[in-house]
Amino acid sequence: MSAEANPFESLQEQIGEAAEFLDISEDELTWLQYPERTLEANLSVEMDDGSLERFPAYRSQFNGTRGPYKGGIRYHPGVTRDEVKALAGWMVYKCASVGIPYGGGKGGIKLDPSQYSTDELERITRSFAKELRPIIGEDKDIPAPDVNTGQREMNWIRDTYETLENTTEPGVVTGKAIESGGSEGRVEATGRSVMLTAREAFDHFDRDIAGATVAVQGFGNAGSVAARLLDDLGANIVAASDSSGGIYNESGFDTDALSSHKRTTGRVADFAESSDELTNEELLKLDVDLLIPAALENAIDADLAPEIQADIIVEAANGPLTPAADRQLSERDVAVFPDIIANAGGVVVSYFEWVQNRQRFFWSESKVNDELERIIVDAFEDLLETYETYDVSNYRTAMYIVAIERVLQAKEERGIWP
Repeated sequence: MSAEANPFESLQEQIGEAAEFLDISEDELTWLQYPERTLEANLSVEMDDGSLERFPAYRSQFNGTRGPYKGGIRYHPGVTRDEVKALAGWMVYKCASVGIPYGGGKGGIKLDPSQYSTDELERITRSFAKELRPIIGEDKDIPAPDVNTGQREMNWIRDTYETLENTTEPGVVTGKAIESGGSEGRVEATGRSVMLTAREAFDHFDRDIAGATVAVQGFGNAGSVAARLLDDLGANIVAASDSSGGIYNESGFDTDALSSHKRTTGRVADFAESSDELTNEELLKLDVDLLIPAALENAIDADLAPEIQADIIVEAANGPLTPAADRQLSERDVAVFPDIIANAGGVVVSYFEWVQNRQRFFWSESKVNDELERIIVDAFEDLLETYETYDVSNYRTAMYIVAIERVLQAKEERGIWP
């Protein structure tokens, strides 16, 4: 593997490649490529044994031209300032791609949550929420779950914020539990948009998704839901992996049984005697119709790209391909459908949750899913139209063109404050 790409530099390169097709100045390009602000905090939190531990934490607010900053908070030992800035930027263009009125934000705490008790994680989360308090709010910046966070953490953040502000403001975070103001359909939303993007891609190429072979790298929430929903369409899930390793069976897996095994054991390994073990890298190299990288960024780099055999790639993770790998795959006519549409289901249904919180009126799951499908299908049509109009070399550049034009239009309409 080559040296790991800096995700923030990857984001800037992706924006720059799309900007070449647009008549924008260097100053505007710089404005598109850099965050407005990034909070860096050091959380000092008491552990169960009475000791004090420090945790670096970040929140980046990238661009609020189209609406409040929006984006998740992840807990991972690999969290860095540049990673958080990149993820916040991807959120700007993701929201613009699917036409929802948000800017982009992202946060993270550098820690391995598996090494801490529930009580310790609650104190860490509430400590971060206290630091975020001045800059978040339902009209300012709206956090959500991300890697290793979920409903529990969002409920803690909401409670901390509302207690300190002496208010009731359920829309301050999204991704909450249903009983705490969450939305039906939110848990499955990211995986559902991956499925919808894959379905539309196969239809675009006049290929039948029923019977298509699929490999999923990263069998977490997004990957497992996408696998199950593709299975429902008749696709054949032949490989899956997580941090413990991967499994392969050319006849395919029962995705419900695999998900149950993962919930019980915490891993996909040892799922069935009939399956073969393989590494995450070996999974990415499989000769399949559809590859879904659903783990972390930089999963496929320039060294690995020549060995990718999949016909179509749909990005469930944020930034799973480096720009160098992207260029290589484009030259080989591997169709890559980017994260800023494929995994946008999470932020779309977060938007629905925010709307419901503000109206104090909640939707059925069928309405949520129907509205999500409409938005993703419309965004896919915008993607194809732009791809053909600008004659670009790949679908990522086309989607960025759509997003950049929308951000710049909002900037022009708002004007510049003196």
